[in-house]
Amino acid sequence: MKNYCYICLLTACMAPMSLQAQKAIPYSGEVCVASLPTVPTTLPGISSDSYARRFADSEMLRFPKAYQLDHGKRLFFGYSQGVGCCAMLDMWKNTGDKRYFTYVEEWTDSLINEKGEIHLYDMSTYNLDYINSGKVLFDLYKETGKEKYKAAMDLLVEQLKRQPRTLEGGFWHKLIYQHQMWLDGLYMASPFLARYGAEFNRPDLIDEAVKQFTLCHKHTYSPETGLYHHAWDESKSQRWANPQDGTSPNFWGRSIGWWFMAMVDVLDYIPDNHPGRASLISWIQGLAESLPNYQRDGLWYQVIDQPEREGNFPEASVTTQCMYAYAKAVNKGYIDARYRTIAEKAFNGLKKTLLRENPDGTLTLTRCCQVGGLGGTPYRDGSFEYYIGEKMRDNDAKATGPFIMGCLQLGK
Repeated sequence: MKNYCYICLLTACMAPMSLQAQKAIPYSGEVCVASLPTVPTTLPGISSDSYARRFADSEMLRFPKAYQLDHGKRLFFGYSQGVGCCAMLDMWKNTGDKRYFTYVEEWTDSLINEKGEIHLYDMSTYNLDYINSGKVLFDLYKETGKEKYKAAMDLLVEQLKRQPRTLEGGFWHKLIYQHQMWLDGLYMASPFLARYGAEFNRPDLIDEAVKQFTLCHKHTYSPETGLYHHAWDESKSQRWANPQDGTSPNFWGRSIGWWFMAMVDVLDYIPDNHPGRASLISWIQGLAESLPNYQRDGLWYQVIDQPEREGNFPEASVTTQCMYAYAKAVNKGYIDARYRTIAEKAFNGLKKTLLRENPDGTLTLTRCCQVGGLGGTPYRDGSFEYYIGEKMRDNDAKATGPFIMGCLQLGK
């Protein structure tokens, strides 16, 4: 059995998560995971895909309703909930356990009315983050046949048809972020758009998705590092923008994780004979070659290219996202099988450093960056100091969702 299959979760110096905080979360009893066993410090012979189940069940116990994922306080079609629910649907597909499907379906049923209107969704903001949760609707539509899910997908596609663009046709990240493409946005929107094109015979939408990757690569790739800048401002008017090329000044870990996952995921829906497919695979291969240069003890850092710089720290979401992308890219044959060891190192690094077992047997993923961005109010200047100053928290869905999906990929 491979090294990643052995779990050494805890050291004696790790303080357990406060039970008071857990008890404050209401539990409806609808998700029957309270029987999770109390587990000893060392668990020999537990595979990574079993680890996915344990963590998914931990999330459902912490957050009995899917809107609570990512510490949500209200019913909302949020992109973080979408990441977490994509992971739950992966659990359903891999285990056949309908609990995971039901968990997602209850969320979408409460959000989307019979006309396909989405609670609190506002197209006029042209926010690419809204699109991400649309990814769960394909499986829900297939499984239930509810036309409201197709109508909601149509609504999201309509937003993308109207989305403001750069002069070359790149989607603005949001209406408030004019002339800007962010790596985050490629994950949020383009795999959804490509899947819609593949499943509903809209090859033009597949072309559009590929175009977005092509433009973002063109303007954010750094040949010196093999990495990608967090964002690009076509107008070069933002204070964070390089006056020569419009790029943001640093390489934020999670933004690169979003980009890596986006490329690997979108290829599920790009035909083998599509002229853009080879480019996407070559970009995946290039990033897969570059990222190990910045990995330390299995982990990647908040500002990914400066792991030794004072104040920088290993961060959970970039590590889980890259773990998932590496494992899936190997399984799909996009990169050489030798890169599996990079995903395994990430898995082991997370177990050793960032994962914690709680007294009730649930698992907690620590040191997750709560949010990161550019511009706005108060203004985020994209500096090293900005990124390392962002708040950290436990069990952020932007890290936990990819962790579950990555464990499933490692188990294949």
